[in-house]
Amino acid sequence: MTHYKNAPRRLAVAGIVATGALLLTACGGNDDMKGMDHGSKDSSASEKATASAAPGGFNDADVSFAQMMIPHHQQALEMAKLADGRAGDKQIASLAGKIEKAQDPEITTMKSWLKAWGKPVSPSSDSMPGMDHGSGGMDGMMSQKDMDRLKAAKGADFDRAFAQMMIDHHKGAITMAEDEQKSGRDAKAKKLAGDVVKNQSTEVTTLRKILDRL
Repeated sequence: MTHYKNAPRRLAVAGIVATGALLLTACGGNDDMKGMDHGSKDSSASEKATASAAPGGFNDADVSFAQMMIPHHQQALEMAKLADGRAGDKQIASLAGKIEKAQDPEITTMKSWLKAWGKPVSPSSDSMPGMDHGSGGMDGMMSQKDMDRLKAAKGADFDRAFAQMMIDHHKGAITMAEDEQKSGRDAKAKKLAGDVVKNQSTEVTTLRKILDRL
């Protein structure tokens, strides 16, 4: 009988001990969770610092735009420089000079962005096949055969070839710039893309008018 009388007391004591264990576990769990919260806050702060360190919060589209537009502009400069001593039309010669004046500084600007972003000026051949203008892999890029033909032309023949090639070249740049406007993140890169679309669209219109009268 004594055994049965003490049973409720034993159960009560066991319950108290179990409750205490649960409380201790909960306290320990809270400490662990605090540590986890602290870790997540540190991680978030680190991500914010990284984002702020990146000029303009660039993304892959911005990098691709700069890496592709640099050689694209460089070929436009190469074409424009050929006009000296070859162009027969004064408007063609004047437009070639404007192209040089506009695109050379843009190349310098885009190179400075890539340096700030910690990215190479030229993309890898695996990620961007057909980068050289001999392959014609990029929108609007002339082949080496096209460039050789332009170099060999003079007078009206040069003017017509230059106008048609630069129209095609500009259209490729406009397409690339429109893609940057849609997918890019960096405000300065998107602004330059907007300038490319506006200025080169105007030049395409001018070049078409020149072709019509040549």
